[in-house]
Amino acid sequence: MKTNNGSGMRASGVTSAVLLALLALAMPVAAERIKDLATIAGVRDNQLIGYGLVVGLDGTGDQTTQTPFTVQSLKSMLAQLGVTVPENVNPQLKNVAAVMVQATLPAFSKPGQTIDVTVSSMGNAKSLRGGSLLMSPLKGADGGTYAIAQGNVVVGGFGFSTSDGSSITVNVPSSGRIPNGATVERSVPTPFQDGDYLVLNLREADFTTATRVTQVIDEALGGGTAQAVDGASIRVAAPLDPSQRVGYMSMIENLSLEPGEAAARVIVNSRTGTVVIGRNVRVSAAAVSHGSLTVTISNDPIVSQPGPLSAGTTAVVPKQSIDARQQESRMFLFDPGVSLDEIVRAVNGVGAAPGDLVAILEALKQAGALKAELVVI
Repeated sequence: MKTNNGSGMRASGVTSAVLLALLALAMPVAAERIKDLATIAGVRDNQLIGYGLVVGLDGTGDQTTQTPFTVQSLKSMLAQLGVTVPENVNPQLKNVAAVMVQATLPAFSKPGQTIDVTVSSMGNAKSLRGGSLLMSPLKGADGGTYAIAQGNVVVGGFGFSTSDGSSITVNVPSSGRIPNGATVERSVPTPFQDGDYLVLNLREADFTTATRVTQVIDEALGGGTAQAVDGASIRVAAPLDPSQRVGYMSMIENLSLEPGEAAARVIVNSRTGTVVIGRNVRVSAAAVSHGSLTVTISNDPIVSQPGPLSAGTTAVVPKQSIDARQQESRMFLFDPGVSLDEIVRAVNGVGAAPGDLVAILEALKQAGALKAELVVI
């Protein structure tokens, strides 16, 4: 690889954070546990959702004239408690907010256990700080009730406002959490104890990793124990006794192996300019020249003074100037099959900033010189 090392070379434009990520990717692949590489088919979390009311707010609740469902919900709740509110009466509440309640039900959760919940305002409440969630059923995708949520809301944000309209807000005060705020009422059956086999699903499909997982299980438990179904799934023979099956899977998930290397890939975040280059990325022979044109338009008004005894008036006359500058552009050459380290050195050598690096990589991909998948997120 050849680079032009002319005078006036700028400092590296690639940030230190990006370089650290690149160096981490360049290090040899270490052994990982099957627990970290795969999950058991059917053993999964389940999402729950519910609707409820948060009460006890300090005047920061919903404006009921704009959120009629809050009043409707309050009337319905009071009716269940034996309190009847006339139909033509709409209480003007400031201490109540309608909220959506979310929770994740972990696998193997049993009735009586508790889980955390997230509470989010769905009206125009300014803050949920100091409020308490009333008993709210949490339902799954099948419509069944799996947990009951209730408790004091913990809010990490706050907001203040004054009578002249000034206000300040830190974080999001209209959302909060209730640690251990829901009690599980119903468990979700899993196929863990059913059938003669268990299926391991890789978190990232890879034929090499699937083959190595099969091999390490067979070496530990005997040939024919595991069978790779495809690039993402491995079927493992398992004992029928539930107690033995638990210890059996504990032994399997702690087996270690060296997973297959990831495909050559370049990840570009178009919003932040972050670029991460995989260790297997290669570039074929290519020459790159990158520069930028800066155009500056300035407005420098001048004062026009009339002559003596001319009865004229002083006037301001606009005057604009345009300046165009082309930054010095350096060209560097990639030899066939250069590695990650050489790519970074060459781009740093021309002083390319992260945004420039994105443009260079996209151009190399279009030219067919970048031997990797370019992913823009």
